[in-house]
Amino acid sequence: MKRRDFLQKAVPVSVLPFFMHGFTLRAYGRSPLLEALAASAAATDHVLVLIQLNGGNDGLNTVIPLDEYPAIMSARSNIAIAESKVLKLTDATGLHPAMTGMQSLYNEGKLCIVQGVSYPNPNFSHFQATDIWLTGENSDQSLTTGWLGRYLDQEYPGYPGSYPNSGMPDPLAIQIGAVVSPGLQGPAVSMGMAITSPGSFYQLATGAVDAAPDTPAGHELTFLREVVQQTDQYATVIQAAASRGKNASPLYPAPGTNALADQLKIVAQLIAGGLQTRIYVVNLGGFDTHSAQVSSTGGTDTGAHATLLGKLSVAISAFEDDCVRLMLQERVLGMTFSEFGRRILSNASAGTDHGTAAPMFIFGKYMNQGIIGVNPQLPAVPTVGDNIPMQYDFRSVYASILSQWFGVESAELSAVLLQDFQTLQIIHPAVWVPPHKFDPRFPEPSDTSQGGNGQSVPGGIGLMQNYPNPFNPTTVITFQSAGSYLELRVYDEAGREIATLAEGVYAAGEHQVTFNANGLPSGRYFYRLTSGGYQQVRSMTYIK
Repeated sequence: MKRRDFLQKAVPVSVLPFFMHGFTLRAYGRSPLLEALAASAAATDHVLVLIQLNGGNDGLNTVIPLDEYPAIMSARSNIAIAESKVLKLTDATGLHPAMTGMQSLYNEGKLCIVQGVSYPNPNFSHFQATDIWLTGENSDQSLTTGWLGRYLDQEYPGYPGSYPNSGMPDPLAIQIGAVVSPGLQGPAVSMGMAITSPGSFYQLATGAVDAAPDTPAGHELTFLREVVQQTDQYATVIQAAASRGKNASPLYPAPGTNALADQLKIVAQLIAGGLQTRIYVVNLGGFDTHSAQVSSTGGTDTGAHATLLGKLSVAISAFEDDCVRLMLQERVLGMTFSEFGRRILSNASAGTDHGTAAPMFIFGKYMNQGIIGVNPQLPAVPTVGDNIPMQYDFRSVYASILSQWFGVESAELSAVLLQDFQTLQIIHPAVWVPPHKFDPRFPEPSDTSQGGNGQSVPGGIGLMQNYPNPFNPTTVITFQSAGSYLELRVYDEAGREIATLAEGVYAAGEHQVTFNANGLPSGRYFYRLTSGGYQQVRSMTYIK
């Protein structure tokens, strides 16, 4: 989506914006995706909180593969976290030492980590990559709608006519930030409202307006602000929800010391106050760590990235504690995402450059707790172009949440996400919202198939190491099918799709395909098998 087009479409419902505490608050019309989520109250009162980590988070220093430490030290000795300081989740995987709160959530069964999330042919531009994540487009597309917006359009065609109404009097989505997220853009209009800062929210909640100069013009400005505030169609309901809702957790840091915590505190207050809004979008910036990612004097577990991860962990922990104390934990699901990860090899400035895949965190009471996917395989001798290989398409995470948390049927998923994606067992099956229907081509995922261990599994799906390896110019790849739909594709180090070796329904049993690298440069390539909830990525080396 082109930013100019988005801004032109994001026309506020009110003619004039709020002016509060030096910020503006605009109410926006909804698009179909958020509307369907919001108005799905007959089936569910579930809420989704999206946390955007702006700048591209370094996943390799966030979720740390303990079984790859020799390669980590070879690739990034100037920024690598000391192995003894890593917060262990399993024998093979741990978290950055600043994320004690997230470790506790994992141990409590409230955190799911999806490894290696990206998409084919990734883009390394902040703007374009962010647009891809928010619209759900392919890297060669330019969509004008968001992934959430398209869903609400399916459910509520013709919006924004006759809204708000008695059935849905509240905003469908709320973004805490200056501009409503492109992810909320519908075919005609945007569907959320933006609260530009915690300060503006609290002025809205109390009905206060900024002081104006004691002049004729200042008096007119004060009057105008009051009129706009009183006439905005959503001010009253938000004020009512804010007055009813109270925070209960003592874990929130002091106001102004953690921007993400300040935002999540507002979200909890509005949910507790009875607002029927289904989607909240918050953000934490600063993850573009090209230099000084770690402290030059205090150790690699301190510095800019540690501070950011600490704020993320503290904010989510406080929010989750608040939800428990407010008895909201059964309704709220949270998810983090960033526009891309960082390179495997650190740079000479104690930083990392734009990369491809990175882990995602999904948190809440009903997580299917654990780690989906496997630790990335790192090269023994890393180069500047080495990237984390993709294991899961980010739209598979979207499909899983829409299907399992909001009860979106498979036909609608195809329309919203524009193609079929595997669904992952992120939410515990006991709480999937009906109607929950998988695409009949894809078997329902099971606990034994999520990680993909590279051998045959009880479901009959498996991916073996190619032979020969290294190879020149051909190699044979063997895989096992369970008789269901599968895809086997090859990617280069930059995540570009090179070839499709298998696609379709293959008879149960073992199959072989030949990959010919003739015409390609020497280097490391990845081949990825997906079928339903199963995926596996393996690497191979082409030497001319």
